[in-house]
Amino acid sequence: MVEVAPNSRPPVCRILDYGKFKYELAKKDKLAKKKQHSFQLKEMRYRPKIDHHDFEFKTKHVREFLEAGAKVKVFVMFRGREMAHTEFGRKILDRVAEELNEISQIEVEPKLEGRTMTMILGPSPELLKKMRDAKLAKLAEDKHKKELTTPDSHEPEEEREEGTTTDAEDENQ
Repeated sequence: MVEVAPNSRPPVCRILDYGKFKYELAKKDKLAKKKQHSFQLKEMRYRPKIDHHDFEFKTKHVREFLEAGAKVKVFVMFRGREMAHTEFGRKILDRVAEELNEISQIEVEPKLEGRTMTMILGPSPELLKKMRDAKLAKLAEDKHKKELTTPDSHEPEEEREEGTTTDAEDENQ
């Protein structure tokens, strides 16, 4: 006997297989977790005296992370006397945000924490919509392919005449 709705008046109980009940609850929880939206937080480190090519290379990777739907924590690390000129790090973070402004939005403005200046970029709503549409199109395409490859199981089987039996039925009689 399992209490199904304990908060109702009177409480509702059912007699059922408890193992099956627990299995179905676990299955629902697993499905809920599967549909839950999760994101990744990637990181990219820059230096205040970064070369042009290195900047382009790292920014290209940040672009790929954003296009994959991940959030990116971009930070500039300062060493020694570089702390006297944190404005160079701020310029680098502003340049990254400017180059990626069509596919990203700044979620956390650049701020100095100890020896690192940090900024968090997230994919823009337009990019997320494109990704969601592409995912739905792929699911529809996969479903269509699956329908084409599975044989029709609704074809009628050979009908037997009434009064005839199979060999197995003859043995049982």
